[in-house]
Amino acid sequence: MSTIERTRAPRAPAGPAARTRRRAGTVNRRTYPAWFLLPAFAILLVFFFLPTLFNFIYAFTDWSGFKAAINPVGLDNFTELASNGSLFRALRITLLYAVLVAIFQNVFGFGLAVLLERDTLLNRIARVFLLIPVLMSALAVGYIFQALLKPEGSLNQLIGGVLGHPFDYAWLGDTTWTIVVVSVIHGWKWMGLSMLIYLAGLKTIPDDVIEAARIDGASRWYAFWRVRAPLLAPAVTFNVATALLGSMNGFDIVQATTGGGPARTTEILNIFIFRTFGQGLFAQATTMSLMLFLLVALLAFPVIYLLRKREEIL
Repeated sequence: MSTIERTRAPRAPAGPAARTRRRAGTVNRRTYPAWFLLPAFAILLVFFFLPTLFNFIYAFTDWSGFKAAINPVGLDNFTELASNGSLFRALRITLLYAVLVAIFQNVFGFGLAVLLERDTLLNRIARVFLLIPVLMSALAVGYIFQALLKPEGSLNQLIGGVLGHPFDYAWLGDTTWTIVVVSVIHGWKWMGLSMLIYLAGLKTIPDDVIEAARIDGASRWYAFWRVRAPLLAPAVTFNVATALLGSMNGFDIVQATTGGGPARTTEILNIFIFRTFGQGLFAQATTMSLMLFLLVALLAFPVIYLLRKREEIL
């Protein structure tokens, strides 16, 4: 027997706790929870990754509903869309729509979060009711507002009753302000989600910070805007990014309210893609879908980067 073997201390018998830990470790090693992710990955593969891949393929072909053969055409689809100005007009309207939705959704959500911050029974009931539009179908919301905003709709009748004379303004027929009205509708639908995020941010601010500001002589208004509001930077980042990127992929509310009118002033890119695909021009529609994908991707990274830098500064 070697010296090392003689001097090695005998191992103590394993107790019940040690045996239980070993059994738990064995069970953990023998279970494979990652397998449960396979259905989700399969759905993503079929309904997201493969269509995205085919977007990059069919955008460079002459695929259409008027012939069976599909031939490569290079960059002809891109040059054709760029030459007639339709693509850039739709992109400009989409960007304007996204910015307006982000403004309205965050202003509404932030204001509601401040008003309903106190945990009273009335505030809790109001929060629940304000979340109902988030759960509703966007198409249903669009059709409801289309009925309300007609010249003979309920809103004009209400305003006429207040003014004492008939009021028949075409809320969805003005080529200047209809994009703003539709953006307000979109922001109204999702303001409940923004309200929840801002409420969560307000609840996480320590009371000690507010008390220190009060002791230093800060008024309630000054303490809110100079102390509490900067601490909401992560909530602002999430809400602005989701509102911008989500509204750029918008379709249903605009389709239900205006269908892209009047005079195509609300024809965002997804409405344009829908019409082009309905005309049988599948390759052109796929090209525009690819442009929208690239636009969202190119906009997402700078927006999130700038908002993160803002968080660090604040």
